[in-house]
Amino acid sequence: MWDPKETLKSVGLGPKSEQKRSVRVAEAIRNELSMLLLTTVRDQKLAEVTLSRVELADDLQYARIFFTVPGEKKRQISAEEGLQRAKGFMRSHLAKVLNMRYTPELHFVYDHQAEKVIEIEKLLQEIAKEKGDDDESGS
Repeated sequence: MWDPKETLKSVGLGPKSEQKRSVRVAEAIRNELSMLLLTTVRDQKLAEVTLSRVELADDLQYARIFFTVPGEKKRQISAEEGLQRAKGFMRSHLAKVLNMRYTPELHFVYDHQAEKVIEIEKLLQEIAKEKGDDDESGS
């Protein structure tokens, strides 16, 4: 039997209930703040900051923004200080652009996941190199 709702889902026009509102708003916040960092913010400490992800509370009141900075720990600390100083400016920009009843409180956190990914990639490269050496010596 033909079901119009199933047909709409199959072409991508059905209800988007799979993704919670907080996830969609978090992605919008990440995109907006990334563009803001690229175009407007002139602080040199924030020149190489990359926003990796945003976790937003279900009530949309609290946003944890994860960032990465290439280089040593000193650059990470100065970038975090710069982000803390620019927090009010960024929040007011989000209030203007996102048109929400409440603008979430912003908290910036260094993303250690990126470092772990790099470590794992190095380990995998070492394993691949060792495996390649074993194949050559075994032939």
